[in-house]
Amino acid sequence: MPDTTHPNPGNLGNLPPETHSFVGRRAELALLRALLDPDGGPAGRLVSVVGVGGVGKTRLALRAAAEVRDAYPDGVWLTELSPLHTPGLVDLAVMETLRLADQSTRPVIDVIAEWAHRKRLLIVLDSCEHLLADCAKAAAALLSRAPELRILVTSRERLALPGEEVLHLEPLPVDGGADESAPTGDAVALFAERAADAGRPLGGDDVAGRALAAAVCRRLDGIPLALELAAARLADLTLDQLHARLGERLPSPADLPSPSDLASPLDLLSSVPGERPPRHQTLRTAIGWSHELCAPLERLLWARLSVFTGGFCAETVQQVCAGGPLAPERIAGLLARLVAQSIVLPDPVISARYRMLDTVREYGTDWLHALGEERAVRRRHREHYARLAQQGCAEWNTGRQVAWCERVLSEHANFRAAVQSALAEPDRTAAVEMAGHVGFLWRHCGYLREAQACLDQALAADPPPGHGRTLALWSRGAVAILQGDQEAAANWAVRCADAARDQGSPVAAVAAVYVRGGQLALTGRLAEAIDVLAAAPQLPVQDDAFGAAQLQVRLALSLALVLRGEYGRGREVADEIRTASRKQGEYWCGAYADYLIAQADLGRGDTPAAVRGARTSIAGHALLHNTAGAAMSLDLLAAAVVATGDAHRAARLLGIGTRLWELTGRAQMDSPDLIATRRTCELRVREHLGDDAYETGYREGLAMSYDEGIAYATSRPGGQ
Repeated sequence: MPDTTHPNPGNLGNLPPETHSFVGRRAELALLRALLDPDGGPAGRLVSVVGVGGVGKTRLALRAAAEVRDAYPDGVWLTELSPLHTPGLVDLAVMETLRLADQSTRPVIDVIAEWAHRKRLLIVLDSCEHLLADCAKAAAALLSRAPELRILVTSRERLALPGEEVLHLEPLPVDGGADESAPTGDAVALFAERAADAGRPLGGDDVAGRALAAAVCRRLDGIPLALELAAARLADLTLDQLHARLGERLPSPADLPSPSDLASPLDLLSSVPGERPPRHQTLRTAIGWSHELCAPLERLLWARLSVFTGGFCAETVQQVCAGGPLAPERIAGLLARLVAQSIVLPDPVISARYRMLDTVREYGTDWLHALGEERAVRRRHREHYARLAQQGCAEWNTGRQVAWCERVLSEHANFRAAVQSALAEPDRTAAVEMAGHVGFLWRHCGYLREAQACLDQALAADPPPGHGRTLALWSRGAVAILQGDQEAAANWAVRCADAARDQGSPVAAVAAVYVRGGQLALTGRLAEAIDVLAAAPQLPVQDDAFGAAQLQVRLALSLALVLRGEYGRGREVADEIRTASRKQGEYWCGAYADYLIAQADLGRGDTPAAVRGARTSIAGHALLHNTAGAAMSLDLLAAAVVATGDAHRAARLLGIGTRLWELTGRAQMDSPDLIATRRTCELRVREHLGDDAYETGYREGLAMSYDEGIAYATSRPGGQ
């Protein structure tokens, strides 16, 4: 029975949920709403919220973006730039934010601009001050080529581009100002609300308490971050005690003793007036007093936590930050204390994970450097993530694969920082080892361009033979295949085969066949591809990265057979892969095997089986965020569904598929066979519905978000 339900598209984007109420800034919010109105003309296409650290730029920008979200049907997208430490990555960060898993080797900015052309969307670039030139270049390129795009920037400095609207954000007013009905201003209102959260509410009739709160707010210059950190201390101190502590002299910059003169980092972290790292006055105002109120061990952990980018979990903190006076068994309690003081914040999305505000982390970085520990702690961070990547590859072809994919996604910023740190070290063997492991994981979790970049850097120096080099060469060739760079893939295939032979590993030699055979299949040399892939020995499948590569050799063989029309043999090979996948407990190859089985079933006329198999494949790809795999399976599902007579649903599925292919950057991976199949399906649906009904259904599917589209595709209408 035809599907007649109509999807209800929601807002696209990735804005995080607000974890605290928003206080004040009514005039600033009204101005930003007006500037960000997409129907308001050219004014406001680029808006920068500029101010000192801790003044609340990000909170204001995110609140304004959330309030105008309905005006942007193609989404409001936040790109957090603080985790980036290397120039040249801004474009890539924006592409990742937009979930564009582009498989080509085109300039990243071209991919984004092509996708954004004619789309009405808002991009928020948060914390641009350390990458001003890159941000200005990206903003200028995108605004010139995507007329419906608007960009909202937060920074300590403006981008200095023509047409840039700049909102200079000042601290919150302590007094009521022009509002005569308000004896105190927004600063006191914010402090009072956060004090209540800490269990110290200020009653409306508590005149003395309100006056004391106003004095605290004046002492902290009305800087929101300073107010929130001070209010958090009311869980331990009374308001009188807090005011008394803030009444002491604000620490001033002074020369520090040499780290070699210190018996322990705690010597410098002890509360000695004057011995503080040099710092900008506003930043010290915002954070210095909170630092003063921490115990020495809390300060030491704060400093060591600054090496993390993009967040961390308690287990990782223990691995990286323990040592010296910080015993491993003390870490959990000290971390809890920093959370209680709002120095460390719970992640608003991922449970049991934490983060630090940029300004707080910067302050910790200054202290880490002053303590003389920066190099040692960053080395521990690098070594921890090297071990983590190695473990992920060792367990990739197992039942832990989905968990590892989630781990790679959540730790992406830390992996990036660790890889860059490894590549900067003189030990090329360690660097290529880490790049091989991280590159493999990134390739399978959608970070193709970053995998390419780190692998190219690691392999440029022609490191010595070994497991790490062989895996790096295999991963680089596998990336080239997915990017459609078949000429490069052919070159990497030769190098990978030579490395496997030098290593003397039969499993690595089998894995190398994938790069050569996959390259042949995707360039249309199907008979040659089948000969190469079928000749590979079928060894016992390993649990590690090369075990996954063993299965991918068989996947490439099945694909070549199905594309050639040998459905029986292609299905037989895919069924073997599915059986092996289930035995291993993995999903990546299993989802592709389900797709190939369904494709063969459709080719042989078993439409109900093709529908079921395509749905199963989509669900499997979604588990690993494999957009390209899900898009392939959606095209197949649409072809199978229209064969059942449900052309309305097929039209929507084609629209959903287009949305997903847009996210990959290369529709049907430029495969002539896949493109022809898609076009045949479109023509068939149009014949059933007529052009108007087809366009209506297609647009409904195209309007769905990724999650809505996956849910719609995997649902079973009419009891099917």
